[in-house]
This record gives sequence, C-alpha cells and structure tokens, in this order.
Amino acid sequence: MMTWATRKAAFAAMALAGGALFAAPARAGDFPTADRVEYVLECMYRHGGDQALLYKCSCAIDNIAKSYTYDDYVAASTTARSQGLAADQGGVFRDDAGNRSVASKYRKVQEQAWHACGVVK
Repeated sequence: MMTWATRKAAFAAMALAGGALFAAPARAGDFPTADRVEYVLECMYRHGGDQALLYKCSCAIDNIAKSYTYDDYVAASTTARSQGLAADQGGVFRDDAGNRSVASKYRKVQEQAWHACGVVK
C-alpha cells in the first residue's frame, strides 16, 4: 500500500513526464523573437523604413532561419558585419579565409532571402 507521500511523489513525476511529452520540440533555425525583431527593424531601416517592409523583412528572416541554426546565424551575421570594421579591428574577420567564406555564405543567403521576399537592395 502506497503512503500519501509516495502517491504525491509518483503523481508529480507523472505530471512532469507528461508535460515533457506535450512540450514543443526545439527546431533548428528557431530564433528568439527579440533577434527576429532586431533583424526586421534593421532591415526596414536599411531599406527606407516603409511600413510594407515589415512583412518583407519578416519574410527574409524567416527564410534565413531555414538556412541556419540560431548559433550559426549569430556567428555568420557577426562575422559578415565585423568585416566592415576599420583597421585591425576588422582585420581578423577580413584576413582569415574561413571567416571570409562564412561571411560570403551569409551574404548570399541574405540576398536570396531578400530576393524571395521582395526586399529591394
């Protein structure tokens, strides 16, 4: 015969296990909302700020998220951005062949996303 404390512990364990079964699985390319918003706002600003860009830039980040996991996106976009830093600050991002390749791939993915979503360059 189970004691009240044993039943309570068993119920808690089943509830936790059941919750795990219904939790949404993490997906590759699943970016935090704040990072998506940041991308959309920068994209809109970069392309003139028109309200219609809200949808186009949202579409673009969704397409980019299909090509990258979040961690890979952060690394690639940071590398591409940092190549524009002046002098020694950007040198490590410009001079390393691996970094140039990562940045080039990111720019290509972004250009394809912009094209697919109607974002003008």
